[in-house]
Amino acid sequence: MTLFSWLRDWRADELHGRLLAIFVAGDSGAPMRSVESVEAIVGQGLAGDRYALGKGHWRLTDGCEVTLVSAEEIARGEKRSGIALGNGEHRRNLVVSGITLDALRRNELRIGEVRFAFHKLRPPCMYLDRLVGSGHTKALKGAGGVGLRVVEGGVIRVGDAVEVITGP
Repeated sequence: MTLFSWLRDWRADELHGRLLAIFVAGDSGAPMRSVESVEAIVGQGLAGDRYALGKGHWRLTDGCEVTLVSAEEIARGEKRSGIALGNGEHRRNLVVSGITLDALRRNELRIGEVRFAFHKLRPPCMYLDRLVGSGHTKALKGAGGVGLRVVEGGVIRVGDAVEVITGP
């Protein structure tokens, strides 16, 4: 990956994908629970998730609402480390496939009827190892996903189309 690769123009096939999985946890450190659909609430996050409930581990320092990672990043981390990262062990809310996450920087994202805005990169931290096992942080190094803010709320469902919205 090149420095500032997110400034380049993106091909249409890098900006469209699918929502493969949704995970929520009701409290900081609680196991991630897979759901088929969830309501995204403007200014809060996903209904029933720790960040929307004000119980997330990083709630006081970064104001995270929703986290997203790509299935391709998870697969690379699993291959590199030999550690399984499925079933929510990556601790991210949304797993998508087919889009280039670098394209999200300074852009918005539509998943089904919900519109999200890029908030920040979400590198994995040692808290991940404390929760799900040693080596998970290293497995996701450079592929921890992104944080999003809910701009237009609604319900998202596994299988929904994902589209990066670029430009003004």
